[in-house]
Amino acid sequence: MEALDSHLLGVRRIELENVFYADNGDWIESLLVTSSSAYDPETMLEPLSQVELFYHERLSDDQADQHVLRLTVIAHEPYPFLLGLILRVKAIPNRLVLSQGRFEGVATVAEWENFRALADRIESQFGRFELLSVNQVETTGAPLGSGQLGRVVRNELSRDQLTALRTAYEMGYFDTPRRSSADEIATELDIAQSTFSERLRLAQETLLELIFSADENGYEFKN
Repeated sequence: MEALDSHLLGVRRIELENVFYADNGDWIESLLVTSSSAYDPETMLEPLSQVELFYHERLSDDQADQHVLRLTVIAHEPYPFLLGLILRVKAIPNRLVLSQGRFEGVATVAEWENFRALADRIESQFGRFELLSVNQVETTGAPLGSGQLGRVVRNELSRDQLTALRTAYEMGYFDTPRRSSADEIATELDIAQSTFSERLRLAQETLLELIFSADENGYEFKN
C-alpha cells in the first residue's frame, strides 16, 4: 500500500476493502484509491516489481473533482505488514486507510490485554502509535470484506434499475404505509409509471435470485 501511495498520481487515500493472504508475503488486496488526478493504473503500476495489477474498475467519471478506482492487486507487502500485526493479536480489522503517509484503522479486540499487545507491537515496529478513541461495543463490527454484497448488487443491476430501486427507497415506497406512489416516483425520474414498475420488478427479481441462489449453494440462514 505504501508503494502505491508514493507512486500513483495525486493519491489522497487508499482504503483496504478486502484482503487474502496468498503465500511468501504475497497478499491479494482489493483497494479503493481516491486521487485528485486521473491516471491509467496499468501504466502507473508497471514499474512496481512488488505489485501486480489483477483487475481495475473506475468508480467515478473523468470530469469528477476526485477520481475513485477499485484496484485488485497481488502485492508483496514488507514485513511487518500492519494487517499481519493486527491478526496476530487476535484482533478483527474493521477498517484500514492509508492517507498522506499515515495509516488509520479500526479494530475490534475481545480483551484489553489484546489491545495493549497490538499497541505495543505497532509502536515497536513502526515507531509510533496514537490512540484516537476507544468504544465498548456488544458486537464486533463489520470486518474487512463485509461490503461484498453491496458490490455484487451494484454489478448485477443496470444503472436504470439501481436508480429506480434507490429512488423508491429514498421516497418511502417500501415504507408501511407507503410515503410515495409508483406514479410519484416515476414523475421524479421523468419516466412513465409502467417503465418505473418494470425496472423495479427486474431489480427485485435480481435481488431475490442473488439471495436464494446463495441459499441453494450451501449458505446457512438463521431464523
